[in-house]
Amino acid sequence: MESMIQAVFSTTFLFSVIRVATPLILASMGAVITSNAGITNIGIEGVMLTSALTGVFASAYGFGPWFGFVIAIITGVVCSLAIGYASMSLKADSVLACIAFNTMAVGGTVYFMYAIVKDKGTTIALNSGKLPSIEIPIIKDIPIIGEILSNHNVVSYIAFFMIIVVYVLLYKTPLGLRIRSAGKAPNALSSVGVSLLKIRYIALGISGVLGGMAGAFMSMGYVTWFSKNMTAGRGFIALAADAMGNSTPIGAALSSLLFAVAEALSYSLQVTMIPPELVQMLPYLVTIVGLVAYAAKRSKSEKKRKEKLAEE
Repeated sequence: MESMIQAVFSTTFLFSVIRVATPLILASMGAVITSNAGITNIGIEGVMLTSALTGVFASAYGFGPWFGFVIAIITGVVCSLAIGYASMSLKADSVLACIAFNTMAVGGTVYFMYAIVKDKGTTIALNSGKLPSIEIPIIKDIPIIGEILSNHNVVSYIAFFMIIVVYVLLYKTPLGLRIRSAGKAPNALSSVGVSLLKIRYIALGISGVLGGMAGAFMSMGYVTWFSKNMTAGRGFIALAADAMGNSTPIGAALSSLLFAVAEALSYSLQVTMIPPELVQMLPYLVTIVGLVAYAAKRSKSEKKRKEKLAEE
């Protein structure tokens, strides 16, 4: 028990929280963008998975990890726009379109992995490389803080920078105002001559960029290969973080960190006598509990609002 407590309250644990939080933050920022535009993009799980595979292939057969990173981002954008085309232009049910895409991503990645690598499990045989880690000058020499904040993969720093970028985009730019209007007042947006469809496509494209980054980190930052279904529901956890954060960048980021703590804790608890199946459930259990608490709080707030309106 004492060794477990020491493992949790250690710089190594906090370092792993940041590493685990990286794809969740990126994916949740993508979910924040689409949610504000009035789109529930549950296809972000499939976007991450597809981008993770294309990034590895592009890195192995192209010009290295950075080339793979760019290709992963392009893949994320293309996949997100394809989902938007099916749901918005072709008028397919958006939820069913996203479910169909996620299902295709799971099966399709295995198919192409086997077709190219002749392995249905991983691409470990490929020399796909890894995106670099960065030591932060000055901070790296500070005891404890340096051990936690320095020497992370470059995508981890990009992820935290994206929180600021998304905040500025949504609340400080004309495009951000239009994205938020697309979700809250679509008729008003159309009445001033702005295409609602165009704004939602832009939102999906930005979400694809972030989802592509998240996928690239999974296969070229978190590890150095692609494996079957390696996202393991992180796209759905990102959607939960978006909901708990009330579709705000700061709220979604904090929720992502909460889920990252749960996931990192599940790794630490694997050395205990607790059955591994229960330990592996922890991140998803925390997600469910968080969503239930959020739903209860929202229901209570809505009830108070209706009571106030009734009194008036």
